Amino acid sequence: MDAFVWVLITLYTWPFVEFSVAQNTDDFNSTFARANESVIDLLGRQNFTDYENSTTLDVEIVSTASNVVSTRDGTGFSTPSTTESTPLSMSPQVPLPLSGSLPPSVTDVSRICPCDQLKDQCDPNCCCDPDCRQELALFTSCTVKTVRGEPKLCGQDVVTYTISETIDGYAQVQRSVQQEVNLDVFCIQSTNYEAGLSLAAPEVPTAGNFDGLYKHFVQFLFGSANNGATTSTVEPLTSPGYLYGDVIETEEESRGRGFFRLPAPSVTAHCSDLNPAAFLREQSNRCMRSLVLERDCTTLQALNMHSYTDPRLLSKKSEDARFVAVEVTSIVLQSLEGTQTQLNITGDLSLDPLLLNSVAPDSAVCINVVLQVGYTVTYSEAGDIVNVNASLVLGAIDRNMVPMEQEFQIEFVQQNVDQVALHSSGNPGYVVGLPLLAGSKTADGIVHSADSRGDFTLLHGSKLSNCLRGPHHRSPVLFGVDMVSGCTLRLDETANCSVVSEVVLGVLRGQSFPQYVASFGNSPSQNPMDWVPIRNQTKPTEAQSCSIPLSLHLEVQWTQYGSLVNPQAQIVSVVEVIHTNTSNLALLSGGSRVMSVTSSVTFVPVSAAARPGFKASPTIDAKLPYDFFFPFV
Repeated sequence: MDAFVWVLITLYTWPFVEFSVAQNTDDFNSTFARANESVIDLLGRQNFTDYENSTTLDVEIVSTASNVVSTRDGTGFSTPSTTESTPLSMSPQVPLPLSGSLPPSVTDVSRICPCDQLKDQCDPNCCCDPDCRQELALFTSCTVKTVRGEPKLCGQDVVTYTISETIDGYAQVQRSVQQEVNLDVFCIQSTNYEAGLSLAAPEVPTAGNFDGLYKHFVQFLFGSANNGATTSTVEPLTSPGYLYGDVIETEEESRGRGFFRLPAPSVTAHCSDLNPAAFLREQSNRCMRSLVLERDCTTLQALNMHSYTDPRLLSKKSEDARFVAVEVTSIVLQSLEGTQTQLNITGDLSLDPLLLNSVAPDSAVCINVVLQVGYTVTYSEAGDIVNVNASLVLGAIDRNMVPMEQEFQIEFVQQNVDQVALHSSGNPGYVVGLPLLAGSKTADGIVHSADSRGDFTLLHGSKLSNCLRGPHHRSPVLFGVDMVSGCTLRLDETANCSVVSEVVLGVLRGQSFPQYVASFGNSPSQNPMDWVPIRNQTKPTEAQSCSIPLSLHLEVQWTQYGSLVNPQAQIVSVVEVIHTNTSNLALLSGGSRVMSVTSSVTFVPVSAAARPGFKASPTIDAKLPYDFFFPFV
C-alpha cells in the first residue's frame, strides 16, 4: 500500500530547510535524487566527497502510516512493512556521508522572558525575570503566564508560570515546562541554526556604512558572473545643473556664494527674509511688514526694489557657472486709492522709496514702496538657469496702511518648450479641493488657461475693501468648497449709475469670465460636448431705478457618476445668479452710507438614490411533445 511520507532535509551549514513530498516509496527515489542534484549544482561539484568542508546532511522520515518505520544506515534508507519492504536508495555514485546526531535546540525556552524590560532590575509582576528574587513574594499576578519556543518546530517546550499563596500569605511563583506537539502538516523536527528560522534583518544604511553597501550591491548588479573576475567600480552620477529642490545660489558681496531669498511668513504673518527659493518649486507668499513710516521709508531695505533686482544668480552648481542678472520687465505704480499705472521702462530706472511730508500733521506718505514682486525663471533641459525676469508693483503707503502687506511669487518656465502641460482636477471625476476647469468656446474647441489656479475665480475681499478701488484679490473656485466674500460700496460714489454698475459687475466676475465649465476633472478641450455652459440669471429690476449688482452667486450642481464602488464626481449644471437693487439704494442701506456687495459659490449634490438592480426571476418555458401521454390522452 502506498504510504504518504514527507521528507525533511536539514543542512547544517546552510541557513535553510528544504522540504520534499513523495506520493509513494518509488517516487521518493526520484524526488530525493532531484533534491540531491540541486544541492550538487549549488555546491558546483560532482559529489559530496569531492567538496572540501563537506556539508553534513541528515534525512529523517516521518510517516503518517503506523506500519512504516524509518531506519538509517551508512549507505541508504529502507521502510520495512508487515507485507513487503521497499528500499529507498539514492543515486549510487553520490553516497551520503555519515553524520552524528542533531545537536540540542539552540533556544532554551526557560530563559526567554518577554516582560524583562529593565536591565539588572526587577520588573513588577514579571514572573520570568531572573533579577526578581525577594520581590517574588510581593507579586500579585504574572504579566506573562506562558512562554513558547519557536512555533515552526514539531515539538516545542512551553513554560507556564503560576502564582500560589504560601501559609504566611506571601506569593510563590511556580514554573512548569511541558512538551507541546505542533499539529501543523509541515513542521521542523530539529534545527541547529537559529537565524534560519526567520528572515535576516537587512542592514540599515547609515553615513558610516553607505559606501560599503553601495559598492557591494553595485558589484552584485553589474559585476561579472565568473568567480574571481574583476569588477569595475561605478561612480555615482552627478549633475552640474540644478536638480528639483536644490537651493538657488547667488553671488554675495564678499564674492562668496549665498542663496536666493524669497520672503515668506514665518511663525506669524510677519515676513521672514531668510526663506530660500528652491529650483522648480513655485511659491506664492503673502506676509506683513511692520515699520515706522518716517524712520524706515528710505532706510529699510525690504521696501527698496534694488533688494529684489540686484542679486545675481548662479546658472548652475559647478564652479564654472556664469552669473545671471535679474531683468526688470514690468513696473506698475499704485496710488493711495489703489489706482494702478503701467510705467514705461527706459534705460537704467531707479525708483528708490521717497518720503513726502505734507503740511497737515501725521499725513506723511512713502512712495515707491515694493508691494508685489514676481519672478519668472527660465531654465534649460540640463537644469541651467538661462534668465530671470522680475515684475514689480510699487505703491504709496501712509500711516493708516501700516503694517503693510507684501506679495512674492516665483515660477519656472522651461526653455524651448512649445506645448504647455495643462493641469487636471481629477481622473476622471473632480477631486474635492481642486480648482474647476473653465474656459471659452471657439471654433477649435474650448480654450482655457494653463494656470493651475484656473480661470474660474471668485472675489477674495474683506469687509474693509472698496469695490471701486483696487487691488482686488481673487481665489479659484475649488470643487466641493463653498465660499462667500465681497466688498463695500459707498453711496456717495454711485452718482454715475451706469459706470458704477459696469465696474462692480467686472469686479464680481473678474477678467475673462469663462463661458463653459468642464463636466469632469480631465475633460479634453477638443470635445465641447464634455463641457457644461454657464447659464446666467439676472433678477429684473424696476423701471426708472438704478440697477447696480449687489450680489453674484454661483450654483454648481454635481452628481456621482459610475459604479457605487468607485463613483466619480461630475458637474451637470452651473448657474450664475446676479441680484440687483429693486428700489432706491438709500432705502436698502437702512440709512447707512455703505452697502455690502457679496459674491458666493455653493455646490449642490443632485445624485439620485442608488437602487439595487435585481434580475428578473427566471421563467420555466418547457413544452412537452404532443404525443407524450399517448395512448392515454
